[in-house]
Amino acid sequence: MKNALRQMIREDIGFEDITTNALIDHDMHARAEILSREKGVIAGVDVAEMILADFDLDYSVNYLDGDTVTENDIIISIEGNVRSILSVERTILNLMMRMSGIATLTAKMVNKALQANPDIIIAATRKTTPGIQFFEKQAVKAGGGDTHRFRLDDCVMVKDNHIAAVGNLKAAIDKAKKNVSFTKKIEVEVESLGDAILAAQMGVDIIMLDNMSPEDIKKILNELVKLDLRENVIIEASGRINPDNMVDYALSGVDVISMGFITHSAPILDLSLELIQIG
Repeated sequence: MKNALRQMIREDIGFEDITTNALIDHDMHARAEILSREKGVIAGVDVAEMILADFDLDYSVNYLDGDTVTENDIIISIEGNVRSILSVERTILNLMMRMSGIATLTAKMVNKALQANPDIIIAATRKTTPGIQFFEKQAVKAGGGDTHRFRLDDCVMVKDNHIAAVGNLKAAIDKAKKNVSFTKKIEVEVESLGDAILAAQMGVDIIMLDNMSPEDIKKILNELVKLDLRENVIIEASGRINPDNMVDYALSGVDVISMGFITHSAPILDLSLELIQIG
């Protein structure tokens, strides 16, 4: 993570921060604060700490990832060289605002879903931004959600294109069981009752019911119960789930709801960095 952050800083600064270096004496020191401008769930504090430490800036943290902040709360106090503070300001704020926006939206979705179903898990998907997917997934965690897969090597996820390439669902599951370590869970995406039953009978760990209505999901779950297949498999609902219909899915009986919405559609949380004492 530190190398990724250093690369972001390099890309932002380029050869030098010409504005800051032209205006600010090299030995000028100041105190600064990172402030919240609205209520939300904060995330990215650990990211800011890494950057600040890398630039030899002293800091103290008042809120940790997952904490709720309100308008004008001081999240981090900073002290050190002004050139360093101003040069890393935008990278820190961009990441924290993005991450805090995701954490805030995730927390809202989690709280809403838990009111309908206290056992439900709200998870992210891999609909993240290339290059910062780790940070976005960490933000989901800060908001009380589940990260799901960070990367393709986390678990087996047999999707429609895999099945089309292999030929059929049974062959895909057989190959996965043969070629993948026992340490990795096997998840299968299905789009019909028959495929859900087959996947459960073949002993997969997770069945994802993709782009199904809550009513269709209930029918499948009822059939799995009748066949004594429900207890040994995790059922996940995914696809076109949003704040307007999420409660219906939470009430359908699934174990997990995965939502791309919480990462790809989260607004930022407004934060700012202000110099408060110079010299």
